[in-house]
Amino acid sequence: MTSPSTGDTGAPAYTIDTSKPHPARMYDYFLGGKDNYEVDQEAAERFMKVAPEVRTGVRANRHFMHRAVRHVVAEFGIRQILDVGTGLPTEPNVHQIAQAVAPETRVAYVDNDPIVSAHSMALMGRTDTSVVLADLRDPRTVLDHPEVRRVIDFDEPVALLLVAVLHFLSDADDPAGIVATLRDALPTGSCLVLSHATGDLHDDRREDAAAVYKSASATMNLRPHAQVLDFFGDFTLVDPGLVQVPDWRPEQPAKSDTPPIGIYGGVGRKNG
Repeated sequence: MTSPSTGDTGAPAYTIDTSKPHPARMYDYFLGGKDNYEVDQEAAERFMKVAPEVRTGVRANRHFMHRAVRHVVAEFGIRQILDVGTGLPTEPNVHQIAQAVAPETRVAYVDNDPIVSAHSMALMGRTDTSVVLADLRDPRTVLDHPEVRRVIDFDEPVALLLVAVLHFLSDADDPAGIVATLRDALPTGSCLVLSHATGDLHDDRREDAAAVYKSASATMNLRPHAQVLDFFGDFTLVDPGLVQVPDWRPEQPAKSDTPPIGIYGGVGRKNG
């Protein structure tokens, strides 16, 4: 967890906790990034021993996000995106993907790890992008944050991205209630882009995989298809529905030796 302290200015000053692995930094390591610490690398290596396909999985998840963002911008005309649990910057970032289709698209990035904000500072000063340090577990703070409101107009359709983040919320955090609060804030025509890890395909490894994250700043909470589906509420799922992330509107056939990917992904749309 991050801990705020008060500096000379009276404003909260957040410190980066490197005593525990952080999911965003582990994810960066899985993707081959360098914005991580030894504690993250050690935890990630332990996870890879349990789930050797994890690097294939996180890349497939990333590519799902790319395709989903292009789809909601190109097909539904959405021009503003709220990306919660964004993680460390990895090119192409969401704003680069969206603005390649529609340059006027605005993006608000939200994460609870100060290192994410620190590495995203290059985006600050852009009129079409904001970077916010806030916690998904407090959705009202996310929705009401001035930097979110600066770029997101909740009177117009919004694409809400919850990509590979909800599985870091325990049932005690009430993820269903959190997602419902976020969904309810979105106007008609908005979309929810969501992916979530599952133990459905590798049930024999569920406990060992979750155990790695018990020492991290957030636990891993694998959920079955039906429970992930419930996060969409009354949103209408875009074809092909909630599927393994490589199977969501693939741009090329999967390789025959691709292992099963234990991550579900889907896009839902809010109808009037």
